[in-house]
Amino acid sequence: MTIILMSDPSVAAIPVEDCGEPLVDVRQDGELLTDTRRSDPVGAFAHLRQGVRDRLLDAQRRLPDGLRLLIVEGYRPPDLQQTYFERYSAQLRATNQNWTQQEIRVAASRYVSPPEIAPHSAGSAVDLTLVDRTGAELDMGTAMNANPENSENACYTGAHNISARAKANRTTLSNAISEAGLVNYLTEWWHWSYGDRYWALQTKQPAALYGPIELP
Repeated sequence: MTIILMSDPSVAAIPVEDCGEPLVDVRQDGELLTDTRRSDPVGAFAHLRQGVRDRLLDAQRRLPDGLRLLIVEGYRPPDLQQTYFERYSAQLRATNQNWTQQEIRVAASRYVSPPEIAPHSAGSAVDLTLVDRTGAELDMGTAMNANPENSENACYTGAHNISARAKANRTTLSNAISEAGLVNYLTEWWHWSYGDRYWALQTKQPAALYGPIELP
């Protein structure tokens, strides 16, 4: 399967017609579990557009008994997205000194979206995993946010170099969330989005529903 990366011009070419939907804190009613590894002083990580939150609740209802979603990171302020992208680009540049700037940008986009089109900064993307009744994370083949270099590309959703159990768990996650209307970024098994430019491209919509937004 050909993977369209976030750096592909076809993603940036999608227009944005922001519907004005607000960011909401997914922790408010306790229906969705959140993790603290990406927490920040103002709780930005726990915010998502209302429509995304609603679809995650739908996805959670589709899971087998005893399983729940664990939200690790939702909204990411644009300046933080810029920092992440520059940091990872610098790492790639240090180990691939013969690469052009464009090659660095493309490679970086496998793991961190270019800031100008980043779904996280639109409140439309979420990084998540599955937990059991005890709150223990299921085996998904790699740690959350493993990059292609340190995972030997096992972070790719369709990776073959993971156990049968991990593959089954990824399938369980994928089935529930895709049926709820979100799309996966295929280089990151944990990254799902709805309403952003990447979603619009993948679902053949004329425009994205959500663009970059600032947390009030």
